[in-house]
Amino acid sequence: MTTNLGIPALGGLDEVPTTDEQQKAKDFTSDQEVRWCPGCGDYAVLAAVRGFLPELGIKRENTVFVSGIGCSSRFPYYMNTYGMHSIHGRAPTIATGLATTRPDLNVWVVTGDGDALSIGGNHLVHALRRNVNLTILLFNNRIYGLTKGQYSPTSDQGMVTKSTPVGSLDTPFNPVSLALGAEASFVARTLDSDRAHLTETLRAAANHRGSALVEIYQNCPIFNDGAFDVLKDSDEKQRRLIPLSHGEPITFGPEDERYGVVRDSGGQLQVVKLSEVDESDVVVHDAEADDSAHAFALSRLGGQDLDPTVTGIFRSVQRPTYDDQARRQTSQAAENNPPDLQKLLTGNDTWTI
Repeated sequence: MTTNLGIPALGGLDEVPTTDEQQKAKDFTSDQEVRWCPGCGDYAVLAAVRGFLPELGIKRENTVFVSGIGCSSRFPYYMNTYGMHSIHGRAPTIATGLATTRPDLNVWVVTGDGDALSIGGNHLVHALRRNVNLTILLFNNRIYGLTKGQYSPTSDQGMVTKSTPVGSLDTPFNPVSLALGAEASFVARTLDSDRAHLTETLRAAANHRGSALVEIYQNCPIFNDGAFDVLKDSDEKQRRLIPLSHGEPITFGPEDERYGVVRDSGGQLQVVKLSEVDESDVVVHDAEADDSAHAFALSRLGGQDLDPTVTGIFRSVQRPTYDDQARRQTSQAAENNPPDLQKLLTGNDTWTI
C-alpha cells in the first residue's frame, strides 16, 4: 500500500496494538475548550489529526501526545488521549523515554519553531539522529506567539518585533534542512490551509517507523498574520508551490506556464520553464534515496520569500530505530549477565567509612 504522495505505508506502528472497534474523530476530542486565537492555524492541524487518528485503529489509551511550551503545546489538552504538557524544548527527550520503554504506545511530539529550534534545538537534533520512533509536528509560524510576538529562530531576517525593534540580524533556520542534516529518516513539509495535503502528509508520517518530522506552515493571526498568504492565493500558489511525489518528475505551475526542477552544469537544482528544457532533464523525486543529498538540495530551493516553496515528503528511508535497538541490547545484556541486586550493592565499587 502506498500513500497519495507515492510513499509506501511502512508499518511504523507494528508493535502498537490495534482494535477492531469503530472509532470516530469525536472519540479523540477532549472535553476541554479549545483556546487559540480566532484564525489560528492550530485549529486546522487539530482537526486533521483528530480526523485521521481513527483510521490507524489504535486505542486512545495507546496514543500519547507530548508537547513543550508555546501555543501549539496546548495540543494535548484537546486530545482525548494520554498526554503531557512538558517543559520548554524538552518534549523530544520525554517522548524518547516513552518510545524506548513502551513499544505499545503511539508517541507524538507537538512543538513550535521557538520551542523546538531555540532552547529545544539540542534535544530535537538528537532525537532525529537517533531515529527514535516518534512523529514530530513542528508548527512554524515564524514568531513567538504565546510570549507576545518576539522573533523566533525562523523569523525573517530584518523582521521588526518587540525584541528586534530595528530588525532581526539572525539568519533564520530552515527546519527541513536542519532535520535532514540531523539524518532524520522521514522529513516533510505541509500547510495548515491545505487540509487534504496536511492529512495525507501526517498519515504518512504516522505510518513511518523511526523519527518523522513534519514542518507545518501555520498562521499566527495576532503577531505574524499573513506570513504565508502568498501560498494561499489561487494564482500565486500555482506559481510558487512545488509538490513532491516519490518517483514522479518535479513539475509545477499553471497549465499555460509549467515549470520544472533540473540540475545545472554544476549539479545544483534550479527551477526552469519546461518549454526551455527537454522533458528528460527534469529531476525525478526519490524520497527513498539512502543519501540525503537530493532531499537536502530540494530543501534549499526558495527562501524566506517563499518563492518557490517545496512541499511534500522530502525523505522517507528505513534504518534501525534507537528504541528497537535499546530494547534488544537490554534484553541481550540481561540474558548474558542476569541482574543481581545484591552483587550490585556489595560489589567492588563499595567502600567503608
